[in-house]
Amino acid sequence: MADFDPWDPAFLADPYPAYAELREKCRVHYYEPTNQWLVPHHADVSALLRDRRLGRTYQHRFTHEDFGRTAPPPEHEPFHTLNDHGMLDLEPPDHTRIRRLVSKAFTPRTVERLKPYVHGLADELVSALVAAGGGDLLAEVAEPLPVAVIAEMLGIPESDRAQLRPWSADICGMYELNPSEEAAARAVRASAEFSEYLLELIAARRREPGEDLISGLIAAHDEGDRLTGQEMVSTAVLLLNAGHEATVNATVNGWWALLRNPDQLTALRADRSLVPSAVEELMRYDTPLQLFERWVLDEIEIDGTTIPRGAEVALLFGSANHDPAVFTDPGRLDLGRKDNPHISFSAGIHYCIGAPLARIELAASMTALLEKAPALALAAEPERKPNFVIRGLKGLSVTL
Repeated sequence: MADFDPWDPAFLADPYPAYAELREKCRVHYYEPTNQWLVPHHADVSALLRDRRLGRTYQHRFTHEDFGRTAPPPEHEPFHTLNDHGMLDLEPPDHTRIRRLVSKAFTPRTVERLKPYVHGLADELVSALVAAGGGDLLAEVAEPLPVAVIAEMLGIPESDRAQLRPWSADICGMYELNPSEEAAARAVRASAEFSEYLLELIAARRREPGEDLISGLIAAHDEGDRLTGQEMVSTAVLLLNAGHEATVNATVNGWWALLRNPDQLTALRADRSLVPSAVEELMRYDTPLQLFERWVLDEIEIDGTTIPRGAEVALLFGSANHDPAVFTDPGRLDLGRKDNPHISFSAGIHYCIGAPLARIELAASMTALLEKAPALALAAEPERKPNFVIRGLKGLSVTL
């Protein structure tokens, strides 16, 4: 598997040919550099996301020693304490309890009520970009929109929001394959600082509750819904990180794809009714989360290969979203694609709780850019971030 190399700049620039080779060769492949089993086909990825023999954690059933794993180093403890108490890395019953509480903030009615705020903010951000004659689409539109929306939901004051993105970026560095000690140190520091900030905010909301999600979680806790202080902190961090990382990267990946496919961009400019299907296709075409990991809690078999308990599988979302068994001509960007069962938002009990909100944000920024910047064009070739798991650009410089 020489072509599959998540640290090779050529692979990071375009991993999809390597995925095609991987799909042609096998349904599961052991990848020694990360000690993981790679799963590249859509059917297998979709099934395993729903398979309860796999889990995001194993600590609800096994100790590190029982599972044949080494405990994380003590100096990484702030990151793991923060990460391990968020619902993304929990299994039932803890996952069920926390998701039930958080889902109250993401009901269809609640999300629908946010639409005017999201569209108004998107219009404001794009208008500023237009007034400046262009700029960095990532810094001026893609980042501030979802960060502001999730911060508004959580009740984080505007004066504090500038800290959120750097903290999030440092924490998410730990989700890459084999993160360096430098990346780990940044993640640990950001975890400690973010946790300290949120503990102070939670204390303030206890004294003066508001209409925000943090106040809601406190109220649920006080009414006996058993949410610990650490779970509140971890839930808030997860919602912020997950609530904007995918949207930021989907926005810039998507516009970079549109600018490289002028026929599709022309069709979109001519027919705004394509926006909903364009959002889905751009999420599929250049998937912002390329890989999702699962621990094997009970032995499984894929195509005659036994994967033992204690192993880790890497579900390749980017590959699954380009599987020709599911998507006709998957390498072609088709904004009108009708049958598009992409798995960019995951599946099963860990399906992205914020997916409806992410779709609203992506559609709002796309619509505002189509309306207010109809001649949007690339100003400079973008540079890709040196990441594999979370796929994005360092910036996207555009002119009008």
